[in-house]
Amino acid sequence: MIEPALNARATIGESPTWVASQSALYWIDVKAPALHRYQPTDGATQSWHMTSDIGGFALTEDGGAVVALREGIYRLDLDSGALHLLAAAPFDPALFRFNEGGCDAKGRFWIGVMFDPLKGTPDKRPGKLHSFTLDGGLRDEPDAAELHNGMAWSADDATFFLSHSNRREIIAFDYDCDGGTISNRRLFATVPEHLGIPDGAAVDSEGGYWSALHGGGKLRRFYADGTIDRDIDLPVSQPTMPAFAGENLATLYVTSASDGMSDAERAGEPLAGALLRLEVGQHGIARPHLVR
Repeated sequence: MIEPALNARATIGESPTWVASQSALYWIDVKAPALHRYQPTDGATQSWHMTSDIGGFALTEDGGAVVALREGIYRLDLDSGALHLLAAAPFDPALFRFNEGGCDAKGRFWIGVMFDPLKGTPDKRPGKLHSFTLDGGLRDEPDAAELHNGMAWSADDATFFLSHSNRREIIAFDYDCDGGTISNRRLFATVPEHLGIPDGAAVDSEGGYWSALHGGGKLRRFYADGTIDRDIDLPVSQPTMPAFAGENLATLYVTSASDGMSDAERAGEPLAGALLRLEVGQHGIARPHLVR
């Protein structure tokens, strides 16, 4: 059964992240920019509103957070809501913004980009993939795309997954967790045009890769070799990212978007922008959420 955990009516809900020590799910709304916290046990919520588009986040060991805003990487004080710039955006923020982020097992915060001009329609161009640490700051990584998504790591941290959404490609790399480097780029899977684009993703304990098909209204599970296992139809046309959460990481949460929909489309899709919850028969793997 698929049910709305939170009918948030998000513009672009994204990046659900389970924090087991708090029994809480954090997520963001990119365009109504905020970091949100949701507790499934009692439905309690808390929000921290941002000054510009937020493309990703990670928590810190001292109880704060790092957020990737359009203008740069900031430290967020969760008590006061204050923002402190850690690293300026390595691109023109009038043309690009950060998009999609996640931490590896060593606490490196990987963050992609999206070509998303504030005004005008210049020719599309790719932006660099980056990683970030509190000590080392931002580092360019050897990948570029108009729209990064789908970041996930295999259970043994030996494989890094990444989507080039506008090309409808899911890519796999060999991952050196000690050095934080990617290599041996290869095509993992593609998504046909009529099913939208591969957006955010999660990996389960059996090695399955769950991709949110934005525009296709589905979750697609791929086997570890890139072949298709199954699709799950969702009550939203723009799912954005799944994440395993809850006891034994047995529940899958999915963020969604209502961006670009007309009033009539929103009326016909009342759960657009909701945080959904479902059981899929698989368990997730515990993933780091702390940047170091």
